[in-house]
Amino acid sequence: MAEAAASTPTILLIDDDAEVRYSLSRVFSTRKYHVVEAASGEQGVALVKKGPHPDLIFLDVRMGGMGGIEALQHIRSVNPKQLVVLMTAFGTAQTAIEAMKYGAFDYVMKPFDPQKVLALTDSAFKVHADLRAAGDYKPSINSDDYKEGIVGSSSVMQEVFKVIGQVTASDVTVMITGESGSGKELVARSIWKHSHRSNKAFIAVNCAAIPDNLIESELFGHEKGSFTGATGQRIGKFEQCDGGTIFLDEIGDMALATQTKILRVLQQGDIQRVGGSETIKVDVRIIAATNKDLEAMVKAKTFREDLYYRLNVVRIRMPALRERAGDIPQIVDFCLQNLVKQRKARVGKVSPEAMALLTKHLWPGNVRELENVVYRSAVIAQGDVILPRDLPPELVAGA
Repeated sequence: MAEAAASTPTILLIDDDAEVRYSLSRVFSTRKYHVVEAASGEQGVALVKKGPHPDLIFLDVRMGGMGGIEALQHIRSVNPKQLVVLMTAFGTAQTAIEAMKYGAFDYVMKPFDPQKVLALTDSAFKVHADLRAAGDYKPSINSDDYKEGIVGSSSVMQEVFKVIGQVTASDVTVMITGESGSGKELVARSIWKHSHRSNKAFIAVNCAAIPDNLIESELFGHEKGSFTGATGQRIGKFEQCDGGTIFLDEIGDMALATQTKILRVLQQGDIQRVGGSETIKVDVRIIAATNKDLEAMVKAKTFREDLYYRLNVVRIRMPALRERAGDIPQIVDFCLQNLVKQRKARVGKVSPEAMALLTKHLWPGNVRELENVVYRSAVIAQGDVILPRDLPPELVAGA
């Protein structure tokens, strides 16, 4: 492939129909792009292998010999960042799915609308420029340094880390507060991991996810025949967790009757299974968490005051993500590095423009929402870089 002037983008047309190649060449001549033609999939792949790589490839799906999907796979194996637009006269679901599955930038229908082709080309060249600009991106962290999964260097997070360190040496009961998705369970797991109970079980229970009529059985177990459907004895979470740590997430959703039994565990260190009379001693550290205002619930008598004081010996407040926006680049890097390690995505970079959008967003769903957006964007991204176009439309529109 002859090398064009550095300032002139190069487009490679791969189609076994000479009239199609001629028509597209005429369209691109209005922008003075450098156009190279290949009359078969085999010839197009050979040109890509020979280099230099074109800025953009238009590739026909149905050709004699090597078809477009096969050629696309070869091209992407040579240059994973290569932008390829597939051309087809058959807009079937299979064509669209396979095009995107194998990394096509987009696909266009024949016969062509010249203005739509040029608009698509402009969009592709913008992506090409963004990919090159992101080439020097360096991750801000090494994910191996954050094995706890709690990422952040902001002052508010440093305070969280300090308190975690202070409570790990004892069995003091801890209350973790914060909005949903802010990382409360990660804090609880970190406390357990660094405590003398780390060689015993850690069990997390989402109190909001278990119906009131089942939560006592879930936590304390039940005896055979104690209620309809109790066909056998069940060992509850507290017995399973003897010697370890139990994390009661969303404890503000727990019914008053169950709160009374939790208080008994804290005061006396024993439980009774539902339908049983035997008192069973358990040695369990309790860490609780909530996104609710427990003080207001105590005043409203929907949460036991004595239990509140028993749980709230040490409080750790997890800040909302909007309160520590400076940590967002680190969290994004952590997510991407983990995705790459788990082979769930090939993307390991974020363009400066995309990172700016992520940092400006308020994230009502906190870290959990950010993680979901990063995962979604990494899956649909072209090449190994997340660009603004890969982010959810509502996030870009709200910037």
